[in-house]
Amino acid sequence: MRLLIKTAIYTLLFLAIAALLPNMFRVDTLATAIIASFILVLLNWTVKPILHIISLPITFLTFGLFSFVISAITLEITSALLSGRFYFSSFGSALIVAIIMAICNSIINGFARDNFQKRG
Repeated sequence: MRLLIKTAIYTLLFLAIAALLPNMFRVDTLATAIIASFILVLLNWTVKPILHIISLPITFLTFGLFSFVISAITLEITSALLSGRFYFSSFGSALIVAIIMAICNSIINGFARDNFQKRG
């Protein structure tokens, strides 16, 4: 169930960010956004923890800001797997999208947490 929720959230974020930043980020179709979201969820469960462990010293030195670079790397891997249909104009674009996605995820998680605590 969590996989589907994360995939749906990432799909909506990809479509919204691609509409807001058309020169930096492109998603061809809704189907591409869904596939990219699914791939990103899988990468976040498999590759991202390994990258966090490997980069722990630099993440510590940058007070956690290197986590955005790791997120941008996973977005670039997703882009490479979907060559041409899901595209960033540069690594800087991927970094900006990663930061926007992190902010949006924080807002969504905070909203969901508040609503579930009030009901429970």
